Amino acid sequence: MKSRLHRVLSRFSRGSKIAKLNQLMFRNIKTVNVNENGTSGYLLNNGNNSGKVLGHIKLESKKL
Repeated sequence: MKSRLHRVLSRFSRGSKIAKLNQLMFRNIKTVNVNENGTSGYLLNNGNNSGKVLGHIKLESKKL
């Protein structure tokens, strides 16, 4: 009986430790900026037009 309880408690302890580590890792994930690295166009950073998006990337459909 004692070994069974030890096994149950140690499994619970390991599971809670893993869950805590997962929460810490997911909490520190940074989101990707939408207009970063030309994902949807070129974002101007400096000048009079700063903040405007130019040259949206468009994929042309392939005709069969």
